[in-house]
Amino acid sequence: MTNVVDVPHFEVFCPRFHHAVELIGRRWSGAIIRVMLGGATRFSEICGTVPGLSDRLLSERLKELESEGVITRTVYPETPVRIEYQLTEKGESLAPVIAAISNWADGWIPVDSAAEPVARSESARD
Repeated sequence: MTNVVDVPHFEVFCPRFHHAVELIGRRWSGAIIRVMLGGATRFSEICGTVPGLSDRLLSERLKELESEGVITRTVYPETPVRIEYQLTEKGESLAPVIAAISNWADGWIPVDSAAEPVARSESARD
């Protein structure tokens, strides 16, 4: 098979690429970013839009994405307290990446297997 992308530096390990793939490829992170690109800003909106995502994992992923500068968390001191999450410029710049993955999935992932999670060992899930 011929290499589709003939770029010599693809042969060398790139820590920045690896970090980026680990960040958006972490379980649920891509789905969270995708629904936030669609406008979801509240915890309950995000959780309700991604089937199977637990509150605990959503909270964990939001903290990770915030620490990476992909999202911001804003607390509004109201009664009850309102918290909103927004994509930063860094997060919004992932739109074409998420779109490319979505297009790839549309072409290569069968509809019947799309609803099933990718098999992983229990320790690799989080």
